[in-house]
Formats: sequence, structure tokens, C-alpha cells
Amino acid sequence: MGSCGAVVDTDYRENEASTETHDQYLQKGVRHLCERGGLTRVPTKYILPMEERPNSTIGGETNLKLPVIDFARLQGSSRSQELNSLAKACEEFGIFQLIDHGVEDEVILRMTDVSRMFFELPFDERSKYMSKDMTSPARYGTSFNQNNDEVFCWRDFLKLNCHPLSDTVPSWPSSPMDLRETVVNYSKNTNFLYLVLMEAVLESLGLMETTESGTETKDASTNTLKEFEEGSQLIVVNCYPACPEPDLTLGMPPHSDYGILTLLLQDQIQGLQIQHQGKWMTVEPLPNSFIVNVGDHLEIFSNGRYKSVLHRVLVNSSKSRISVASLHSLPFNTIVRPSPKLVDEANPTRYRDTDFANFLEYIGSRDQRMKSKSFLQSRKFTIN
Repeated sequence: MGSCGAVVDTDYRENEASTETHDQYLQKGVRHLCERGGLTRVPTKYILPMEERPNSTIGGETNLKLPVIDFARLQGSSRSQELNSLAKACEEFGIFQLIDHGVEDEVILRMTDVSRMFFELPFDERSKYMSKDMTSPARYGTSFNQNNDEVFCWRDFLKLNCHPLSDTVPSWPSSPMDLRETVVNYSKNTNFLYLVLMEAVLESLGLMETTESGTETKDASTNTLKEFEEGSQLIVVNCYPACPEPDLTLGMPPHSDYGILTLLLQDQIQGLQIQHQGKWMTVEPLPNSFIVNVGDHLEIFSNGRYKSVLHRVLVNSSKSRISVASLHSLPFNTIVRPSPKLVDEANPTRYRDTDFANFLEYIGSRDQRMKSKSFLQSRKFTIN
């Protein structure tokens, strides 16, 4: 995928009222606009208010090297040292880069290739999977919450529910031909990484106990590792087409992820930004790594010790980008609450109980153009 369209003398904003209805914006997405050709201006529907545009809030371009966690060291003799690094990254940044993860290059390359090929399919083929049902096993859409967003973001997506695979795969797109096989393989690899990371997270939080025999047991009074093993996994493939006026819009607005952990695969084109120490900072991609960020549910589960990260996505005028996010959480019907072992008189319960239904209700009721971790804020108690 290259640029959005040929350069012609067309002021799209002057003509959009007669060429595109609101319903067409709602249903067809950014790729469809780009495929029309001749798009040299950003349509009004995608233009953010001045104070929310990338250049007005960044305060100067600042690049950030994230903390690095070595997956191999987590499983070796240096585990204790790496656990300390993991805890520090989750407390201070809410995000880190995972290296030496062991996922074969071929698995990653195939996932990236099949993702690009899906978005290159004719619109009529992609549109078969458009749905307003957020629980659909396969859903193609645009923006962030296209049902309610007053201003759309410059992004199309394909969301694939991966749990249980036996139930969901038959509903996934059958084109490109190897999409299902590729995503199944990729989801199994990322789910393995997630479960090993979660065991490390539980240990770093002090929720793993050692018996007299030397074996470890999990926090029996709250969520056990088994519950995490039976949890949800959602693969989200994001397409950010090249944008003729990238300073006016965003690929994704500021948000935090709802779940436990997200494993993100992105190309080497910069686009991801996180808010750190009050500033928007551009994440420097690290080759052969996954970006892992803390979600709202892990912040709740840790009673605020580990912080979910506020992040957004920039677009650019020259190249389209693909990213693949693997979002992991507890089962959809599981109540998420602070672990009792992390609550005491000095650290009272800081969050209301929640579940996935609360999240769906929340995002279904509002415009998702936000400046803070709004869903998480809605679950917080006021602590004097």
C-alpha cells in the first residue's frame, strides 16, 4: 500500500457534501476514501479541534526509548533481576519492549503480509465483515467507535476474537487464502508470551507463594493463573493509510487499553506515542521486538501499583502503516477487582469491580476522543 491517491487539483472539503453522505463515512472507512483517488485534503469528518491536533499538544518532537525486558532472561538464571526490571517498567512507564521472545521471524512476516493483503482486498470483500456488534468474532470497521465518534480517526481495523479458536475461526475472513492459518499460528505464539509474562507479573506483585516443597502456588483468593489461561484474546489489525494532511488528524486518539496486557507488533515507521511525565513522546521502534503495555484491568488488579499507559497513534503523508495488537484479558464474564493481597489499611481499595460488559457499555455511550484514561477514571474511588 502506497500513498492515499494521485495528486490532483481537488479540494475535497469543498466537494464532500455532494459526494459523501454521513452514512458513507460511517460505513466505508479510510481505505475506501483513499481508493477513490485524488484525495489531497482531509475530509472535515476527520479534522480534530485545534487543541487536539498532534502538533498543538506535543510540545516539540521527543523520542523515547522504552524499558527493555529480555524474555529469555525471565526464564533463566537472571529471572530475579529481570523481574525487578519488569516491575519498574510497569510502575513507571506502563509499557516496555520485549526482546529475545523466541517467536520465529517467519511467523511475524506472514502475519504482517496477510494483514496488508486483507486491506488490499476490494472493498466489497472487506465490507462483508462490517458490523456494529462489538462481540462479533470478526469485525471490520473504521475510526475508534464509529457509532458515536464526532470526529473520526484515520484508521481502519480488522478485529478477530481468538477465544476459543475452535468456535471463532470459522467466522473469520476466508480471504486472503492463508489468513485463518496465519492468525491462528500468530495468536498461539503471542498467547504463550502473554501467559509467561503474566506469571512473571504475578510474581513481581508478590502474588506467588512458595510452599515447603519449593513449588509455587498462585494467589488462591483472587484470580489464579488458570483464570488467565482461560481468558480472552483479541487480535486487532490496524491500517493507517498515508494521509494528505497528517497534522490535522490522528490514527488513534489518546486512550488506554481495557485489558490486562497488550502485545503490539509494529513496523519500523514511527507512529506510536505515549504520554510520559506530562508530555507526548514518540516511541522508537526496536527491531525484532514486541511492545507490551499495561491495560486498565491490570492497573485495577494491582490496585494501582502498575499503571496502564495513555497512548495515541500519529499518521504520515508518505507511507501507510500496519500494526497488529494482541489484547489479552480475563474471560469476558469475569469480575475484575483489586487483589485482596494488595489491599490493606495503608492501601485501600482504589477501584470499583468491573467486567467487559461495563467496558462495552461505557464505550458504546460516548465519543472516544479523549484526553485521559476515561474508562479507568470511571472505575476509580475517591481516596482522601
